[in-house]
Order: sequence, then C-alpha cells, then structure tokens
Amino acid sequence: MRKIVLYLSLSLVIFSCISTKKYEETAKSWEPEIKKLEELDKIESDPKDAILFIGSSSIRLWKNIREDMAPYPVIQRGYGGAKFSDLVFYTQRLVYPHQFRAVAIFVANDITGSVEDKTPQEVLEMYKTTTKIIRKKYKKQPIYFIAVTPTESRWKVWPQIQEVNRLISAYCNDHKNMYFIDTVSKYLGEDGQPIKAYFIGDKLHLTQKGYDVWAEIIKENLDKTLK
Repeated sequence: MRKIVLYLSLSLVIFSCISTKKYEETAKSWEPEIKKLEELDKIESDPKDAILFIGSSSIRLWKNIREDMAPYPVIQRGYGGAKFSDLVFYTQRLVYPHQFRAVAIFVANDITGSVEDKTPQEVLEMYKTTTKIIRKKYKKQPIYFIAVTPTESRWKVWPQIQEVNRLISAYCNDHKNMYFIDTVSKYLGEDGQPIKAYFIGDKLHLTQKGYDVWAEIIKENLDKTLK
C-alpha cells in the first residue's frame, strides 16, 4: 500500500512538472507582474481565515475588494491578462506562500476570439492542473472557480466560453471541496445581452456596479459552503 501511495504521489509531481513546463515560455512575459506580487508577500501579512483571490485583471482591478467582500478578509493576487496557460506555471508562487481559508480563481482570457485561443477542453485540463498543484500543499481548503462572465467584447465566442463554464462546473461537482460560482445570469439583461451598466468602456472589465453584483454572488456562495 505504501508503494502505491508513493507511486501516485510521484506521478502527480511528475505530471505537474510536465504540465507547467509546457507553458513556461509563454508565461515568462508575466514574470515582472509575479515578482511585484511576491514583493507584497514580504510586506503584507495574511489575514486570519482569508479568502485568497487569484487570476486575471478583474481580480487585480478590484479596488474595493476588501470592503466589498467584508466580512470575509481577502488576499488579492490577480495580475494582468492572466490565462490558465500561464497561471499553471505560477500557481505555486502565487498560492504556496499564503495561509487561507479558501481560494477563489477567476481566469477569463484563454478564449477571446484570437488565433491563440484554447479549446474548452484544453481550458478544463489546465484548470485541473492548477487545482492539483494547489492540492499538493492544501489538502482540504475549498477551491472556488468564479464563472467566466459574459461580455460584449467577447460575445462572438460566448458559446465556447459557456462550454468552459459547463465543463468546469461539472468537474467541481465531482470533486470534494471544489465549487463553481455561477454568476452568468446576473450579468445578462432581459434581451439576453450583457448589461452595459456593469462594464466599463472596454466592454470587458467591471464597473463598481458590476463588482457589487460579483461580491454579492461570491459571498452568498461562501456563506453556503463555509458556514
């Protein structure tokens, strides 16, 4: 039995190394951003029972995250236009220095309508890799994936993005202490289109009204699963 456990553990380590190595070259462009976040780790102390937020610019640009997420204390570690193809490479550096009650992930840039887009299945596999890296150190802390938001700027690829949400939701449902936070319906109007008031001029990032909606949904989900 010990040999089997050792084999499985070693296999996971090897798998993670292979998976992250694959994206190393494309991830390097974010190295300056990651180093800035690591500098914050040196001067900031983690709040007790914090929720660690990692992911792309919607996390980084959430200026009022501490007020909006109260009474939940937060650690904010979003960067630029994060994709899962670089997050899998940086997950250890973003997550391992911290003590937290749960981790929330929002990444929305792997499918944007460009020639470099990943398929929904590829995004799912990268999400799996990300969570497996987290689980190597944090065995029981809940992991939340915040649904990719419907946006006007990426509406032409919304069907593919919807499939990403569906695949990750199904994966979360099949794994203990892993949750999918569905936000989609709150950002669509009666006409089925993204609500303009929730997005700034780039039709991609959230206004404060948009963040207010986000915070309410996220806290509702945390209340259900953490209390």
